[in-house]
Amino acid sequence: MRFSAFTLLICNFIFAQTQYPKDYFRPPLDIPMQLSGNFGELRPNHFHAGFDLKTNQREGLTVHAIADGYVSRIKISTFGNGKCIYITHPNGYTSVYGHLQTPTGAILDYVKKTHYKEKAYEIEMFPKPGELPVSKGDIIGLSGNTGSSEGPHLHFEIRDSKTEFVINPIFFGFDQNLKDTKKPTLSSLYAYPLDNGTVNLSKQPLLVNMVLQKDGTYLASKVKTNGKIGFGINAVDTDDVSHNKNGVFNVSTFFNGNQNYNYQFNTYSFDEMRYINALIDYSRYKKSGQRVQKLFMKTPFALSIIKTDSLRGIVKAEPNLTSNYKIEVSDYFGNMNSVTIPIEFDTATPLVEAVPVDGKYFIKYNRDANFEKDNMSVFFPAGTFYDDFNMNFDVRNNKVFIHDDTVPVHSNFTITIKDDTYPESLRDKLYIGKGTSYNGTIRKGDVFTAKAKILGTYGLVLDTIAPVIKIAKPVEGKWISDQKKIDFTIGDALSGIKSYNGYLNGSWVLFEYENKARRITHTFDDQYLAEGENVLKIEVVDNVGNTTIFETRFFRSQKK
Repeated sequence: MRFSAFTLLICNFIFAQTQYPKDYFRPPLDIPMQLSGNFGELRPNHFHAGFDLKTNQREGLTVHAIADGYVSRIKISTFGNGKCIYITHPNGYTSVYGHLQTPTGAILDYVKKTHYKEKAYEIEMFPKPGELPVSKGDIIGLSGNTGSSEGPHLHFEIRDSKTEFVINPIFFGFDQNLKDTKKPTLSSLYAYPLDNGTVNLSKQPLLVNMVLQKDGTYLASKVKTNGKIGFGINAVDTDDVSHNKNGVFNVSTFFNGNQNYNYQFNTYSFDEMRYINALIDYSRYKKSGQRVQKLFMKTPFALSIIKTDSLRGIVKAEPNLTSNYKIEVSDYFGNMNSVTIPIEFDTATPLVEAVPVDGKYFIKYNRDANFEKDNMSVFFPAGTFYDDFNMNFDVRNNKVFIHDDTVPVHSNFTITIKDDTYPESLRDKLYIGKGTSYNGTIRKGDVFTAKAKILGTYGLVLDTIAPVIKIAKPVEGKWISDQKKIDFTIGDALSGIKSYNGYLNGSWVLFEYENKARRITHTFDDQYLAEGENVLKIEVVDNVGNTTIFETRFFRSQKK
């Protein structure tokens, strides 16, 4: 959805200051609070929704309910937040605890019953208010490294219970648990020529030199331009104890003393997360890994944290006038860094021309677009992209070439491929993929359709290869009475794993899946074990239906 210029572009830069409770919540961990990630930090395709709390590089630390309430949601997933608990509090907020190693107590019992009821590892539960009440300080789980976590830590959020908007936890008194006397770091400054303009004789974005001043601020080299320009920065924040390079809290810009652009990471909705790809210089990020935060909007986009003037942060030099542009970057504690950029009008002939546009087809971001060639087509609904651009499209060698991943995509587009060259017996083994990566594909006869959110090269992929199952430590024919767990690794070379199930003596049993190691683990339970011989079967199915079954027999004696 796009906001109109009148609803999005405003000149009032005062953020509404909600009064959040400062002494209602306690920290979720017993150890001193250290951040490995803060609220609003720039992540792939999203802004970070909370705090990442360090756990001393360990798993198994006790995680506490931060206040009275009840468990309102539990989600067990192989990706995302992994094992995650949500607690609704009577004051209108919900706290979230992610990447847990395991829930504990009554919550664990509730989860385990649901696993066996639904016969699935990945489950989502919504207990009623009276089912799982908790008191402030109760242990609800142990910290872990589940889901998409890249190392042991606790992901912690606070949300508005009604709107589900995420809110910066710093507002709830957690600033008292952090020490921060360090200014944010401004590492680079870029100038962007707009509307065929120039910056310092270049029609391409340009790195602008900055010189540190005695007062700790920066003065940039003079920027000479013949028209409209915008600026972008690389900036990070650190504190006194964790030393991680985290995101900045507030960015404000001023043109000739008047504020013309601002964003502050207070609160936002999950629907806004992907607008990070409009905020940053996405092309530069994909080419270099560098996230330059643009301080202007070439085309308006509906990210609610941004407040700007009628020119959307774009500035324009005027003949015979020297203008002044200033960027201020600050953290929650008021530590601030800034850079001042003198701007001068210049009509000199550019020395560096713009990068040639080789796209054959002009895309308007706010209009539907459909492209067809041979047996393939691509449909882009209005709003798929953030800006107008020239796109490459072609079909060659049974592949559809849809530009490249230097242009960000906001919402799904549809790829359709018609192919009758495969026999009917193989058509259910086909899917549309980028390379070999799987996109959920629907088949109707010889027509295949899939949704995608990344530009690139797509085609039909034939997958007749069954998944692989490997036991970590063979048990065939062995007595394993003292063994508490059994592990397998599972994998699939093409379409990827859709489901797996384990059966012990004919009964479904829970195997937990760790996606980073591709490992499934069952913890033995006497309820499902037999005295003497036991038969274990593992069944793994990939996304096009190829199936592998592994069976083994072992012996147990029940200990009295």
